[in-house]
Amino acid sequence: MQNAISGRNDIASILSNPILNTDSYKASHYLQYPPEASAMFSYIESRGGRYDRTLFFGLQMLIKEYLCRPITPAMIEQAKAFFTAHGEPFNEAGWRHVVEHCGGYLPVRIRAVPEGSVVPTHNVLVTVECDDPQVFWLASYLETMLLRVWYPITVATQSWHLRKTIRAYLQKSSDDLTQLPFKLHDFGARGVSSAESAAIGGAAHLISFMGSDTVFGVVAANHYYNETMAAFSVPAAEHSTITSWGRERETDAFRNMIARFGKPGAIVSVVSDSYDLFAALEAWGTELKQAVLDCGGTLVIRPDSGDPRTIVLQTLRALDASFGSVVNSKGRRVLNNVRVIQGDGVNPDSIEAILAAMDEAGFAADNIVFGMGGALLQQINRDTQCFAMKCSAIRLGDAWHDVSKNPVTDAAKRSMKGRLTLLLNRRTGEYRTVTLPVVWDERTIAGEWDEALVTVFESGKLLADVSLAEIRSRAHAGEV
Repeated sequence: MQNAISGRNDIASILSNPILNTDSYKASHYLQYPPEASAMFSYIESRGGRYDRTLFFGLQMLIKEYLCRPITPAMIEQAKAFFTAHGEPFNEAGWRHVVEHCGGYLPVRIRAVPEGSVVPTHNVLVTVECDDPQVFWLASYLETMLLRVWYPITVATQSWHLRKTIRAYLQKSSDDLTQLPFKLHDFGARGVSSAESAAIGGAAHLISFMGSDTVFGVVAANHYYNETMAAFSVPAAEHSTITSWGRERETDAFRNMIARFGKPGAIVSVVSDSYDLFAALEAWGTELKQAVLDCGGTLVIRPDSGDPRTIVLQTLRALDASFGSVVNSKGRRVLNNVRVIQGDGVNPDSIEAILAAMDEAGFAADNIVFGMGGALLQQINRDTQCFAMKCSAIRLGDAWHDVSKNPVTDAAKRSMKGRLTLLLNRRTGEYRTVTLPVVWDERTIAGEWDEALVTVFESGKLLADVSLAEIRSRAHAGEV
């Protein structure tokens, strides 16, 4: 038995086994439902949270990675060995049914709102239905894997809202809105819990922005969403590439960056606080100034310590004194040849505070780019947007019955009931969650409403394979 669990099965095969991609207690649930149960219906929603709207994204990644490969007899044996040793019953007959009668593909239908849709909370986003009486419980068994969609949705939602914040300041202070997709750069790769998190969260950020140093996030967006190159980066210094020259040769390290990467139209990012930020700013504005001007590129200074709001303003003022600025049509100053990237202490609150302080000081938002790390990909959890997946209907024999929870101790955990769908009003853009079949009354003009959910997966087949370009277009369709 030990060999079946770990000996000849490496960890990669275990992690890719859909039968094991669940919670332990799910293995026993097939014995707990009413004996006459023959079909089940579940749904996913955001029950509220930090933001009142969520940007739906990431289900396609999960489906492609975990549900489009067939269950095999070897997977069943592997799972049987594990659960038996683990202390749980194992529904071998059910999984054998999947292999022998379904070709190994899960007889499950998944419907979802199109990725890139921005939907108010408290609405159904995904439904999962299994009407095969032999394995009806799959609609709940998949919860553990499918509910992880909370992570890309929450990252995408936060970035979408941050784009709105930055865009508002650009509209107020800048003549150039085309820079918006590059104003928030993903610095989060080293701050996440796993390579898979970097890939999933990094891809989610790219719905709203096109700058990233999270390689796995860019690769995932390219691979799962049919993109040639989802994001871009620039040569940038880190502390080791500066401090390796020694403190007395810091200026030589700076000069080397300009010599190596400073070309017409290029962007060169140089961290400048390794020792004394203010001395470095003085050097940039005096002995290194001509090299910056001659290279024809843009120097981006990264102050990497201190209070973000204070340090950004001090850096901008020092660079303005050295390189000068022009006043745009909004009456704000735009620095010549240089910019600032703030990558320390960046979060939704500090971004707002920095942009507000810059505006008050008369600097355009053109002058700043943000690099966001842990707060972008790691400092969120399932409760940030209160995600849940619940069973809302079960078929007993031939009749469907509503299912819901309504705990007296916490009304916020009340779940919806019935077989659900989502409608979209094509005139107003309003979303409405309703039960099936849809019943139109005198207050509703049926011609104005469309089904918002589409079938994206059925019995092993991915039925909707959307591109990143399509998702970005949908997510930002309301921008003017």
